[in-house]
Amino acid sequence: MLVAGQRPNALITLDLTGLSCPGPILGVKKLIMQLREGEVMLLVSDCPGTKDDLFSWAARTHNRVLSTERHRGDAVGYFIERGPASRPVADAEIDARGSVCPGPIAVAHRALAGLRGGALLKLTSDCPGDRADIEAWARRTGIGLEDVVALGAHTWEFYLRKP
Repeated sequence: MLVAGQRPNALITLDLTGLSCPGPILGVKKLIMQLREGEVMLLVSDCPGTKDDLFSWAARTHNRVLSTERHRGDAVGYFIERGPASRPVADAEIDARGSVCPGPIAVAHRALAGLRGGALLKLTSDCPGDRADIEAWARRTGIGLEDVVALGAHTWEFYLRKP
């Protein structure tokens, strides 16, 4: 619980001073997926559009901007708390638990090929290497990684959007 006047304790700091919008929001979106509900990150930005963009994004994604503080120059620090993992509604779901790498990626690739552009696939996997492998695969192929939800030790739900 945050006491009035108390500075939030940020687990990680993302300093994006010098980067214009939408860079700061994209950075927050990617990094906050790595936090658990209730954990806090600090974004430092000097982009004038960050405040409006950040508060709007936080309201849509159930995250919270806890407080702000002035930093050097025109930079502002935004303390952002990860909200409850709101899971998007998927167009298709695959449960690949029990499948070893690269099986989950191969199954997801085939499933995405059969979906329309913009469709969302929920892939559940418990392969220990999958988180890093799927994130790298999504980056390489242009597939949107909308969210990653940790279900337990080495078990995740990946929300993959077909371009």
